[in-house]
Amino acid sequence: MAEEEPDFSSLPLTERAIHKLWKVRKEAYEEAAKQFASSPDETDACFTAWMMDPGLWKKAVMDSNVAAQQEGITALCAFLQYGGPSACLRTRGHCVGPLVEKGLSSARAGTKAKATEALLLFVELDTPGPVMEELIPFLSHKMPKLIAATVTAITSIYSQFGARTVDPKPVLKVFPKVFGHADKNVRAEATKLAIELYKWLKDAMKPMFFAELKPVQQKELEEAFEKVKDEQPKQERLLRSQQAAAAAAEAAGGGGDEGAEEEPEELDAFDLAEPVDVLAKMPENFDENIASTKWKERKDALDALYAVINVPRLKDNQYDSIMRALAKCMKDANVAVVTVAANCIEMFGKGLRKSFAKYRSVVMSPMLERLKEKKQSVVDALAKGLDATFESTSLTDCLEDIAEFSKNKNPNVKLETIRFLVRCLRTTRDFPSKPEQKQIADISSKLLTESQAPIREAASEAMGTLMKIISERAMNPYMEGLDDIRKNKIKEYFESAQVKAKEKPKAAPPPPKPAASAGPAKKPLGRPGLKAPVKKPVASSGYGQAPGAAAPPAAALPAAAPASRLGPKAPGRLGLKKPMGASSGLASPGRPKAAPPPQPVEEEEPPTPVVAPPKPRLGLGRGLAARPLAKEPPQAAVPPMQPRDNGLSAAEKAELEELRNERDRWEKQAREYAAEKAKMSQEINDLQLQNAQLIEEHTRDNLAIRAKEAQIIRQKSENDALGDEVLKQRREIERLKRELQRSVRSASPAPTDISEHVLNMNHNGAAGIGGMREMAGSRGSHRSPPHRESHHRESFASHGTSFSSEEKENNGLGIAGLDDRFGGSGMRGDRSSVFGRESAMSPPARAETPSGRASAADRIGDWKRAQEVTSQLKLRIEQMKAKQAMPGRSSRQSEY
Repeated sequence: MAEEEPDFSSLPLTERAIHKLWKVRKEAYEEAAKQFASSPDETDACFTAWMMDPGLWKKAVMDSNVAAQQEGITALCAFLQYGGPSACLRTRGHCVGPLVEKGLSSARAGTKAKATEALLLFVELDTPGPVMEELIPFLSHKMPKLIAATVTAITSIYSQFGARTVDPKPVLKVFPKVFGHADKNVRAEATKLAIELYKWLKDAMKPMFFAELKPVQQKELEEAFEKVKDEQPKQERLLRSQQAAAAAAEAAGGGGDEGAEEEPEELDAFDLAEPVDVLAKMPENFDENIASTKWKERKDALDALYAVINVPRLKDNQYDSIMRALAKCMKDANVAVVTVAANCIEMFGKGLRKSFAKYRSVVMSPMLERLKEKKQSVVDALAKGLDATFESTSLTDCLEDIAEFSKNKNPNVKLETIRFLVRCLRTTRDFPSKPEQKQIADISSKLLTESQAPIREAASEAMGTLMKIISERAMNPYMEGLDDIRKNKIKEYFESAQVKAKEKPKAAPPPPKPAASAGPAKKPLGRPGLKAPVKKPVASSGYGQAPGAAAPPAAALPAAAPASRLGPKAPGRLGLKKPMGASSGLASPGRPKAAPPPQPVEEEEPPTPVVAPPKPRLGLGRGLAARPLAKEPPQAAVPPMQPRDNGLSAAEKAELEELRNERDRWEKQAREYAAEKAKMSQEINDLQLQNAQLIEEHTRDNLAIRAKEAQIIRQKSENDALGDEVLKQRREIERLKRELQRSVRSASPAPTDISEHVLNMNHNGAAGIGGMREMAGSRGSHRSPPHRESHHRESFASHGTSFSSEEKENNGLGIAGLDDRFGGSGMRGDRSSVFGRESAMSPPARAETPSGRASAADRIGDWKRAQEVTSQLKLRIEQMKAKQAMPGRSSRQSEY
């Protein structure tokens, strides 16, 4: 038997929404959607738990189970629909991103539809801006599928709410990137979005992205735009704020119909583009070239200016000098310069819009005067410049210049001026006032009698357009005195004219307030003898009227007014304020003060208030004549004065008191705010000073650090230079050492035994000299013959020369030097025989001292003798070289 599934219905709904079982979560979402749909209002308890924890909706949207995810998004739609704007604001930041990632990219069509509906609800309940800010980054996502789904959702938003409600600028900025995507589905969805935006924006959207597309894409879009060019889109879905405004207008009675009939202004490239700073891009030599005497340079300067300002929107800046230069160009003798200058004025007018109005007086009159030009291309350029100037101003601003130049002597100026007036009447949205209507009619009627037919036609068109604006009935006074032919012509233009100006209906007077059925009657205020502005008339008593007398009826008040003028003037006639309820008559001397007026009763029979004589105020009657002659009654007999009644009911008094208290609170709050503002200003100043000090210290520290770094770099460079110098010196020392060694080696004398042996050879005979000659002779040849080497060995061996091992070590350099001097190869070859005899020569030489070694003094003497012998030997070698250099040398060499 299978186990029964546990019942989770006892758990709270929010706990079931995050349960680990997807079926439990799905049932929780379904139950929540039913509770939201059956709730009476937005404050119901079923919304509270979901409001307190909006992260539950993020988990619902991103549910891992597709069935539970779909029910979760459906529950979110119900929550937004019945929860109102507060539910939207609570959950929008948590849900928009997950809806795009997991909802729009889902494989289930129902989940996609519900995700799109949730996004539309987020837009409807508040404003579309935050939702679009969340959607735009997904257009740069790595997944093409997600990008295409996002573009589809954006298309739905614009289709439902329109491009006038949802700002199209952020989407138009990323259009080139989306159209350049590698995925064809993304490009297809981008094309659909572009078509939807074109229905609302028309050609105004093209300057934003069209130039960055490929020619093939431009052609495809142009063909698609041509199909929907005549469609007039309508906003299918209203924001909650728009719904409330429409309901309020409908409740006001007829106001909503007028708003529905009024067409909203079309968006254009100016509204979509960002302002461009023109002065930063102006050519540097513009002022110089525009004032040049050569028309080519002037035209080039204007062409460069036109290239800079040919943008949809210009940044508002100071263009006074440029406008004066363009106005001066209107009088240029070269028509090419005039044409380009008019084009520049047109660009400035379109790029600045309302900000161009301050330059109208500078450029309009020169352009109207230049309309005398007969070349049509110049006239067309001037007309476009005038139209752009008018768009930045109003009909009232331009009417004086039009009236002045309509009287010009030149027929072309008259014709183009009246045509300009017709264009102004067609495009203006301001309904002309009565004086302006009369002025336009006078201008046109005078031109109806011109001799040239084009001027008469243009004047008739102006009259017909004016009639279209102000209606036929209002035009009748200006049509008197015209013949039937002209009247018929004007009516023809009236029937075909298209205008935008409409007369605003006069506001209906507010309905009268119904009289209160119960409650105390208001006491009216007013002067005696005049009809009160309120319902109940003011009681008045004439001069000498007894207190407590009945007041005359309201109908008798005007008749009694002249009689009151015969009496003395009341204080109120001098412009002075009277106490409330005082009569116009003056009390007789000695008359006691009247009792206070009785309490008001029902309005059917208003009682006559008893009026007390006014007290003299502001210096009136302060003289002795104003004092009563009779003795005044005691003050105790006079009843206390009642507080002055301003004719306000208790509710109005309470409201007045409440308003006064509120004013006091606002004044107190304003004082607190002023004190807080002063305190914050002081803190800002202190912080600015601290910031300046910190910046100064930071700058000083940076300079010190840079100085230290410079020192370190300098020291490093010096150290490197010193290292190079040390290395150079070391190399020089090594070189000197080697030179010294070579010099010592070359300057070292032969061992003492050799010198003695040489001396013995010198003294013993020619055999040694002959051997030496042979050795010297071998120096000249490159290689000695074998018989010579053997001869040298025999000559050295015959003399029994020998060296010891110690002398061999000490005098090796000398032997080497001697070997070199004796011809190199020959001596080197005999060196072994010489050194071989060293052992035989050393014992007798060492035996001279008791220790077997020569003393230092003996060695010094030996070296000196060796040097002398060496010098003599060098001399003899030179002599032998000289002898061998004689001509007989070649013959002796041949004998050998």
